[in-house]
Parts: sequence; C-alpha cells; structure tokens
Amino acid sequence: MSELNESTPPRREIKSFVKRIGRITAGQKQALETQWPRYGLDYSGTPRDLAATFGNDRPIVLEIGFGNGEALFAAAKADPARNYIGIEVHEPGVGRLLRDADAAGLVNLRVSKHDAVEVLRHEITPGSLAEVRLYFPDPWHKKRHNKRRIVQPDFVEMIASRLAPDGLFHLATDWEPYAEHMFDVLDASPSFRNELGPRQSAPRPDWRIETHFQKRGERLGHGVWDLLYRRR
Repeated sequence: MSELNESTPPRREIKSFVKRIGRITAGQKQALETQWPRYGLDYSGTPRDLAATFGNDRPIVLEIGFGNGEALFAAAKADPARNYIGIEVHEPGVGRLLRDADAAGLVNLRVSKHDAVEVLRHEITPGSLAEVRLYFPDPWHKKRHNKRRIVQPDFVEMIASRLAPDGLFHLATDWEPYAEHMFDVLDASPSFRNELGPRQSAPRPDWRIETHFQKRGERLGHGVWDLLYRRR
C-alpha cells in the first residue's frame, strides 16, 4: 500500500473544502462559543491519541465535510458503540451540529474545523480508523476544474493508510460524472476493493440517512450513487 510522502506535500495542494460565506444564526454562534470546549478538536498538526480523546478505545468513524451535520448527528446518535469525528470548515454547519449534539447529550462525537487533508496527514495515525465517509463532495462540474476534486489517487492512498485492515471507505455523490471518476480512481487503487465488484454502486445503506440536500437533488432528477470500498 502506497502513501503520500508526508514530508514533501504535492506542489498543487488539493483542499477538502471551498470556503463558503454563510449566515450564522444566534443559536449556532452560541453553540460554537459554549460547546466547542466540549466537542471541538483544535488543530495541532501532531498525531492525536484518539482513545484519550474519547476516553475509550471504541472504533472510530470519520466523516469529511459534513455540511450541516444532519447525517453525522443521526449516525452518532444511532450508533453509541462507535466514536465519530466530523471535519467541516463551514461555521454555520458546525454550530448547528454542536447545538444538536448538546441537546441530545452525545458523548461519542468530536468535531474538527480545519482542512481535512491536513488533519488526516498530521493528526490521524495510520490504521486508527474503522471507517471514513465522504458524502456529496464538490463535484467541480467543469472539465478544467476536475483536477480540484478531492478524490484523487494520492488522497485515496492516504485514506487507505489511515484505515485499519478491512476498514470501510464510503463515498456518495449525486453527480454521475463524479461517480464515474470515483470508480476510476478507487478501482485502480491497489489498497481497496469494491464490496459489490468493480464499478458497482450500492443501495443507500441504512446508516446514511436521506438528507434534505439529497431530497432536493432527487426532486431535480439527480440520481445518487453510494460506493463502498474495503481496505485490502
């Protein structure tokens, strides 16, 4: 299994996000201020002891770019036997998730408000994750922008290195050309195997709820592709 050369990052660094300017409500802002000490993971750039972070050694699920946190909150609430880490830079979404987590009294959730590529490279130790989720990443529709898509060979190998053997990489997209791109990259990886066979998508698993974002896309006629890949 190959891995990014962590001492010499690529010249053109692909970010896990596009910084969006959004309106933050008073409730979201208050949650950020009051609940960040409880749920927040301040970026340090050094390997993180996840068992110490949660106070237990339960399996870790990491979601990249959780948006408004709807799916991540539902998953963490329904699955208390595992610990969840969400990464998102959009403050209104982070604030909403922290507000909901506090109201539900969740203890198996932590949040990072930093670029996911840097968090994975510097803070997540090899083999420490049971699952990585990447739902509806920016598809960068225009062909000249396709190189900005986060799903690229180096990124996929870094995900593989952070997963435990047989760990799951679950991707979802509502943009068919991006689904085809994901198949191209993942099927070519020596580190992953598609659970259903090459270039096969899965029905939506029970653990990924149908979010407001997905329902809106389906009303517009978009399909949805779930890809389930296991680390070899």
